[in-house]
Amino acid sequence: MTRKSWDSYLELASELGFWDGDSDKSKKHKSFHLPGAKPHYNPDRPGQVEHIALDLVLDIPQQAIAGTCKIRLRPVRDGITDLTLDAVNLRIDHVAITDQIEAKPDPDKTKCKFDYDGEFLKIYLNQPTKANVPIEIAIAYAAEQPQRGIYFVQPTEHQPNKPTQVWTQGEDEDSRYWFPCFDYPGQLATSEIRIKVPKDLMVISNGELIEVKDLKKEKIYHWSQKEVHPSYLMTLAIGDFIEVKDEWKGKPVTYYVDKSRTAEEAILTMGKTPKMIEFFSEKYGYDYAFPKYAQVCVADFIFGGMENTSTTLLTDRCVLDQRAAIDNRSSESLVAHELAHQWFGDLLVIKHWSHAWVKEGAATYAEVLWTDHEYGAEEAAYYLLGEARRYISEDKERYRRPMVTHVYREAIELYDRHIYEKGGCVYHMLRTELGDDLFWKAIHHFVRTNAHKTVETIDLLRAIEEATGKNCMFLFDQYVFRGGHPEYKIGYSWDGDNNLAKVTVTQTQDELFDLKIPIGFGFEEVSENQAFTVRLFEKDQAFYFPLKQKPKYISFDRGNNYLKQVSLEYGIAELKAGLQFDPDPIARIQCAEALAKKGGLEAVKALGQALIDEKFWGVRVEIAENLAAIKLDQAFEALAKGLEDPDAKVRMAVINGLAQNKVQKSLDLIKPFIKKGDPSYNVEATAARLTGDLAAALSSEREPSKVVKLLQTVLKERAGWNEVVRSGAIAGLAKLKDSDEALETVLKYTEPDVPQPLRLASIRALGAMGKSQSKPKTEQILNRLKVIAQETFFLTQMAVVGALGQVDSAAAIGVLRSLSDSTPDGRVRRVADEAIQRVQKAIGKDAGLKQLREELDQLRKDNQDLKSRLEAIEAKAKP
Repeated sequence: MTRKSWDSYLELASELGFWDGDSDKSKKHKSFHLPGAKPHYNPDRPGQVEHIALDLVLDIPQQAIAGTCKIRLRPVRDGITDLTLDAVNLRIDHVAITDQIEAKPDPDKTKCKFDYDGEFLKIYLNQPTKANVPIEIAIAYAAEQPQRGIYFVQPTEHQPNKPTQVWTQGEDEDSRYWFPCFDYPGQLATSEIRIKVPKDLMVISNGELIEVKDLKKEKIYHWSQKEVHPSYLMTLAIGDFIEVKDEWKGKPVTYYVDKSRTAEEAILTMGKTPKMIEFFSEKYGYDYAFPKYAQVCVADFIFGGMENTSTTLLTDRCVLDQRAAIDNRSSESLVAHELAHQWFGDLLVIKHWSHAWVKEGAATYAEVLWTDHEYGAEEAAYYLLGEARRYISEDKERYRRPMVTHVYREAIELYDRHIYEKGGCVYHMLRTELGDDLFWKAIHHFVRTNAHKTVETIDLLRAIEEATGKNCMFLFDQYVFRGGHPEYKIGYSWDGDNNLAKVTVTQTQDELFDLKIPIGFGFEEVSENQAFTVRLFEKDQAFYFPLKQKPKYISFDRGNNYLKQVSLEYGIAELKAGLQFDPDPIARIQCAEALAKKGGLEAVKALGQALIDEKFWGVRVEIAENLAAIKLDQAFEALAKGLEDPDAKVRMAVINGLAQNKVQKSLDLIKPFIKKGDPSYNVEATAARLTGDLAAALSSEREPSKVVKLLQTVLKERAGWNEVVRSGAIAGLAKLKDSDEALETVLKYTEPDVPQPLRLASIRALGAMGKSQSKPKTEQILNRLKVIAQETFFLTQMAVVGALGQVDSAAAIGVLRSLSDSTPDGRVRRVADEAIQRVQKAIGKDAGLKQLREELDQLRKDNQDLKSRLEAIEAKAKP
């Protein structure tokens, strides 16, 4: 077979379920590598890019920019005769190159030949390079209706109130869609952008604003970035914004939101930024390095945020109102994350995408650090637990992979929970291993040594060893360079005759970990508490600890600092004591989980009392979830008391728990949160979603119809922040999949004139309604999704893929495959290919093979028709 044939075979085998990217069928985890994955490395470096200058004119109606890109390059060696730049779907008008040592270059001699294939621009130099003698490349070009890189947002027939905005998004390799460049992170250069825009719009970009030149109907903005950065961090944000000015140590700190929002909302969302800059400057041992910090909230943004150097772009969905701020810190965490990137990602730039965890893990851990600083240690510990759980979910349900890998299809595939959430946990484990003083000494050394340079994983290891003398390779080998994490089963018993505590530890995962873990024992008097550090490196180990008296509770991994999964097999007395007295909130949560597994009235009583007495809301949330897992009337009654909890997140957990008991009483308790409302958007949304779930499960024939009308009323009356409540109502209707009226309502809200967040929720809801559905309704749902799948907006495509992946019908595969083949976005392509595998599994291999054969037959028929038409045309053309 040729290479192309082999790749095609692997893709076909994967889609039919015969091969999942890994030949070892005994493995528990799916492979990260999909067919087509291959090693990726940075290209050979012809020289150092020193400066990039863009001089552009913006044409919003035509969705185009045009102008000149100048790149100053210092060649690394003599004799280079051609250069290859990344430039996708651009119009290249002409190219010129000048030698910087020439005082007055001859224009006729500077023009040079080039080849352009729509993806790469190959420039033939008029004369070979001389090492260290700079040359300047000037490329006249245009980007017309680009698919990626630069995005045009405008009012439409269906969305007449949408703002007019233009913004860029370069990560990972999308800058090449709006200007020619060496588009990989290993090249750092200064930059400047001049751009002509309509007079009523403002432009925010990297660095300092040099000048705004007023013309009759237009303005020219000139921004200059004097600190080096990669091409993917060059940015433009253009729109009619409200500008809110703040400052940190004399440096401008500005917040930009659309004119439809308010300055108060901008401050509510981003107003802690100066405090964060001060905090991270101190933590990282390096003052914020850039001349200003701007945050621009833009419409239709395809990420949560993007850390462009000195100018972060954020989704406008993060802008809070007062009610949303009650139980929503996600915007604050987003602001902290993107700000931390100004050090990890912008000041220190990764040399290759495979090392993205160094910056993304650091920025994720920055969220934990800020939470600790602003809200306390318990909040930070619970936040970190959430990060660990999200990674573990991906590891279990999606795939397992090393955090550092060069093998992938597209670099954007690396941006997953392994590099973000697991990466944050790895930073925390490094801090645990080194201790606070040495950890921060190492971080300071890492930042100072590599400021304005590129870094790889080895540079972090090297900085740790240079600053502290500690070798942390053992931790990197186990958590970074291979996949997985330890899974421990912990047993305990007490030998009263010899005053010995016996702790047994079993590693239940396949590949063993070798770690030193502290085990603590708690007593009546806190001052008596003891801890011992043990080395865990075998499958089964037993440890005996001499103690003065029997402990009340046991803390495995005291402080819970290591990324792991734990199952506690203690007695109920020790679990109750741990739930009540262990100072670590994560240990209390583990005790609640273990108690729930034991079940019984004694466990219910302990958990019910803790739901009332526990001071930290995060533990109360977990207690509520574990109470719900115990199928006893007493557990239901204990859980119901939590409906009056002062914390909205606990009320949500209680409502979720009550809904697990599919009885009329659950519905009666939850309905008032819809009819009377709640201070929290999220609580109302949760109640709406679960009301539909309960109504679908109850035997009463009238109840579903009543709930459909109730949720329709919510849809008519409860528009609010980001459509959270109405999206909850749509999710509730999706549970009533047997109701024609529910389906018609959900379909109605997938129309293009529906507000975007609500429309996306409705598209996703169609997937839930399409699972195990009758054939006529399945066809109705798939027909609608097929139409929506033709839209090009990233978030719409992701919603369609999410919906199609739930529909257990062979027809969904064709739509997914078509979307995967046509989308320009690697993330959509990845999730579409994974969704195909899920649908294949749901409907069976035979059905998948049948669908593939039907599609092949149709392709053959279409090809035959085309061939016949071509022959007819050729026949007519003959004399």
